[in-house]
Amino acid sequence: MDFNFSDDQQQLRDAVARWVDKGYTFERRQSIVAQGGFSREVWGELAELGLTALTVPEQYGGLGQGAVDAMVVMEELGRGLVMEPLAQAFVASAVIARYGSEAVRQQWLSAIASGEALVVLASQERKARYRLDVCDAKASRNGDAYTLDATKNIVPAGDQADAFIVPAQLDGKIALFLVEKGAAGVSTHGYSTQDEGRAADLLCKATPATLITADGLAALTLAQDVANAALCAEGVGVMEQTLKLTTEYMNQRKQFGVVIASFQALRHRVADMKMQLELARSMSYYASLKLGEPEAERHLALARAKVQLGQSMRFVGQQSVQLHGGIGVTDEYVGSHYFKRLTQMEMTGGDTLHHLGVLSAGLQDSAGVFA
Repeated sequence: MDFNFSDDQQQLRDAVARWVDKGYTFERRQSIVAQGGFSREVWGELAELGLTALTVPEQYGGLGQGAVDAMVVMEELGRGLVMEPLAQAFVASAVIARYGSEAVRQQWLSAIASGEALVVLASQERKARYRLDVCDAKASRNGDAYTLDATKNIVPAGDQADAFIVPAQLDGKIALFLVEKGAAGVSTHGYSTQDEGRAADLLCKATPATLITADGLAALTLAQDVANAALCAEGVGVMEQTLKLTTEYMNQRKQFGVVIASFQALRHRVADMKMQLELARSMSYYASLKLGEPEAERHLALARAKVQLGQSMRFVGQQSVQLHGGIGVTDEYVGSHYFKRLTQMEMTGGDTLHHLGVLSAGLQDSAGVFA
């Protein structure tokens, strides 16, 4: 099996890396943080690069690329700590392309591809504790029309989004709906997250909605798996840059007249960070390659990946802070922002313990050395 990236994928990586280096500097990021943690201008630049169109089918104005291409992009955005939620474009295009009616596809996929519409997944509820099958939101049907009553929390860039993909109970089972921000009864409460990004709580009261699919749990599982694959790839990029910053600091910081990079105990800790990074990278590749598999296999594969990524992100972030000392947690130093991002990512899309539970529930009688 060839694990090398194609020439097109390498060119894509290089293009995104150049934009991050020149167009998304730490100073620009800090100015966006001061404005609330989301920039529509940056979202437009991502669209100009073709990134919002990356996984949208070609017949709807997209580039029709796959999961590995999305992974390559997310790694580079992770290195630059880009806050704009490009992964949501991958999630929305995957769900709408697979489950939406032709009318829904025609209306939304081209708008997602052009960057004109930011469509985000609004699935979390306070008592769900990461479980996708726990949903208190209610949908009502009146002929061919639907209305929603729902409260969703921690919606990525929710007060900046143009539409939401919302799960709700319909006739005793979860269905998936698309809600436009300008629809009657929609309100959002936006706030900054701990990693300086943007999120919001979404409230729908008798809000008109468009049905995407009545098979909502399967579609929601796909959405979460796509989001977690993107998160894993982004985490690899964040960890890679964190390790780079740490080694650069150790080669400059001196104690007892020598750089601390010469201390054997500290070198061993850096080696452990590198090992955790490479374990995470291999599982991120695994996660992206498994996105095309049947639901049960895909979902367990993403849980395995998220367990490893969660362990690696926590380890790399915390070791980086320890090796930096006090400067590692100051806002003025870029490394502290990588640490905050890694810490929040471990708890996004299901934390490590949640995904360990998913894997435990998926074990069969034949699992283990006697299989």
